[in-house]
Amino acid sequence: MMRAVWNGVVIAEAPGTVVVEGNHYFPPGSLHHEYVVRSRSRSLCFWKGIAHYYTLEVGGVTNPNAAWYYPRPSPLARKIKDHVAFWQGVRIEGTPEPAPDSGTRNGTV
Repeated sequence: MMRAVWNGVVIAEAPGTVVVEGNHYFPPGSLHHEYVVRSRSRSLCFWKGIAHYYTLEVGGVTNPNAAWYYPRPSPLARKIKDHVAFWQGVRIEGTPEPAPDSGTRNGTV
């Protein structure tokens, strides 16, 4: 099981992630929404598209724009549509669970 952990709390948890440029992108349903607030921040990746951000809030502490996702990625990045990646002190822990039809659930774009 893969986990994104910040301030001692699991922010996202999934059997596997999609790895892009060294970042683990968690499936949309794996995010614990009680710890995230949509941010107004955006950024542009020349090949993935426009990233939208979340601010993390745990125990009264905030981590602005510590998570991002692509709601409308470019065709090259379609595998990470709505998947969430983290930075700014968020630890990625765990080992991906094997998928029934391949060696691992972690994919690489």
